[in-house]
Amino acid sequence: MAVDITIPSPGESITEVSLSGWLKDDGAYVEKDELLAEIESDKATLELRAPAAGALKIVTKKGDGIKVGTVVAAIDTTGARPNVGAAAGVGAVAPAGAGVGAVAPAGAPSGASAGASSGGSKVSGVAKKVAAEKGVDIAAIAGTGPSGRVMKDDVLAATTASTPAAAAAAPAPSSTEPKVRVAAAPVAGSRSVRREKMTKLRQKIAERLVHAQHTAAMLTTFNECDMTEVMRLRTEHKDAFEKRFGVGLGFMSFFVKAAVSGLQKYPRVNAYIVGQGADTEIEFHDYSDIAVAVGTEKGLVVPVLRNAEALSFAGVESAIKDFALRAKDGKLTVDEMTGGTFTISNGGVYGSLMSTPILNPPQSAILGMHAIKKRAVEDPKNPGQVALRPMMYLALSYDHRIIDGAEAVGFLVHIKDMIEKPERLLFA
Repeated sequence: MAVDITIPSPGESITEVSLSGWLKDDGAYVEKDELLAEIESDKATLELRAPAAGALKIVTKKGDGIKVGTVVAAIDTTGARPNVGAAAGVGAVAPAGAGVGAVAPAGAPSGASAGASSGGSKVSGVAKKVAAEKGVDIAAIAGTGPSGRVMKDDVLAATTASTPAAAAAAPAPSSTEPKVRVAAAPVAGSRSVRREKMTKLRQKIAERLVHAQHTAAMLTTFNECDMTEVMRLRTEHKDAFEKRFGVGLGFMSFFVKAAVSGLQKYPRVNAYIVGQGADTEIEFHDYSDIAVAVGTEKGLVVPVLRNAEALSFAGVESAIKDFALRAKDGKLTVDEMTGGTFTISNGGVYGSLMSTPILNPPQSAILGMHAIKKRAVEDPKNPGQVALRPMMYLALSYDHRIIDGAEAVGFLVHIKDMIEKPERLLFA
């Protein structure tokens, strides 16, 4: 019996995905729930796992624009499970003392199959193609992939390494040949070039960022805040906080709560522009759905804290920790990354001192946090005196079509006041 493998739907608005390739060869025996491939959409990456145990029959090897619901493979459940004992004979060596013409045990292959193995290791389809193009003996390459699988980068590395060796093995020119002066080759390192396909997620990120710059009257205003009091509170209460709630007390919860207070005071910062021309309207929101930018290897994602005004400090920290862990594993759902009325981006975790964050459409503003650095500033407790204080630059990028400069500056000053005197958050 054959069990079809179809492209699942990553989300309600997504109709097409990309299939980058299979982790198993056509005809290979797979176990139930074994990872077979990954599919990518413009919002999320999903795993394609075996619905049953059996022989894999691949219909679509890879490609872009594959419709949701398309059958891309099937599992033949009548396929026999491989004989482990027989498999052990693969790659077996003839016993010591056997003559040159000695024959390997029955079942052993006479040579490495171009599509099956290399020195006993599996070979990816891309690696085989690159090896053929470069003229590289793939059987001599040690794989660095899972279970010793030979990957594309292994072939490229072998190609680079073999170039100097080939040059050294070249015969010296005959003394009877005319001597030609040849310019010395540069001694610089490798000048290899590689390209990789941009993922659907990164393509969508790029599209949205360019769209934001082309459609909004984007402007950025800056300020700085003294982190002394927040750092003091965090130091005093972090152990008790973690013991009680099971999560660390970070800076993000302070800024999320300060932003909620600011959005309530300056509602245009929490609004959208909808419609065009004579039908243009401003959509106000009585709630604060705050998107928190999270960096991953595949790109930036912005999961949303729904009704952040109703969350406690522990609720904010727990939600952000959960988002970060699942974003790293590609487990966030499309719904969790959709919406949001305002965004906070913390470039400070990467060491950024100052930046101009780009709007996250259709939102009208985004707050940028940055690295904390000690700087010489006027001591607020001793006017006229200079003191070293832990300072953070804040940036607010906003759409000038809907938010006036006075509102943007007022909102950022409000954030600054809340952070410098965090007890105000109790009454916000």
